[in-house]
Amino acid sequence: MTIELVDGKAGTAHISSEDKAIIHQSKFGASDMVYAWGDALKCTMGSANKATIGTGCASIQGLDWHITAAETVQIDNGSQGMKRNDIIAAHYNRDSTSGIEKVELVVLKGTPNATTAADPTIPDGKILSGATDAYQPLWRIPLDGITVGTPVQLFSTRNALWDSVTQTLINSQYGTVTGVKAGNVAQILVQWKSANTASWGNGLFGTLPEGWRPLIKTEWAYSGRDGGSQRVFTLLPDGTFGYSNRGAAQNGDSFTTSATYIVAG
Repeated sequence: MTIELVDGKAGTAHISSEDKAIIHQSKFGASDMVYAWGDALKCTMGSANKATIGTGCASIQGLDWHITAAETVQIDNGSQGMKRNDIIAAHYNRDSTSGIEKVELVVLKGTPNATTAADPTIPDGKILSGATDAYQPLWRIPLDGITVGTPVQLFSTRNALWDSVTQTLINSQYGTVTGVKAGNVAQILVQWKSANTASWGNGLFGTLPEGWRPLIKTEWAYSGRDGGSQRVFTLLPDGTFGYSNRGAAQNGDSFTTSATYIVAG
């Protein structure tokens, strides 16, 4: 029989994690989520080798998990003269023999590079398609030589039952990117505290979470005024979001911009 009353009494244990994931995705979407509970998985660096993830509640591909007391993960040492990005992620695993499932925090280590650090590849396992492993990226830990930089949040935080239609997509010490979405149309608002003053300089806001990324490369202009502070904003299908100045004089003050686009399915 292909019809099941998932929440109903059946006289035997019948509710599976697959049931839970399917219903969660149909109600709230297939994207990974972090909710506004506890410390919302806040990351702090206790030392160059120790990152602490605070309490929080999240969902990986429709399966809920939470941290009720702070967890610590180990970051490997950096190398002199090399740059590296590590990713702290939630790792879902289902034992192929017993079927037992669990979530734990892991560090995906990037490849050192002398000039530019790149994020490590995140394995793309789909739980509902039978994958026994899946990963939910949470924080980027940038290393420059042996120096550890400020952790970069890779997720947006959702309020309980979406009690506000506006969601914070990027939250940085330099500003925020918020958004609203209806169907496959998204509108985002950038409120940034300062700008790169170099004539041909650029800046990076961060990475938009899945479910908010455009179907195609999206660009729009910021006209500035009096022939100055002209820049172009670029949002890529992988969520990378930044801007580049277009020459001449550039004002370093705060700025705001917004855009509407079609999100990838």
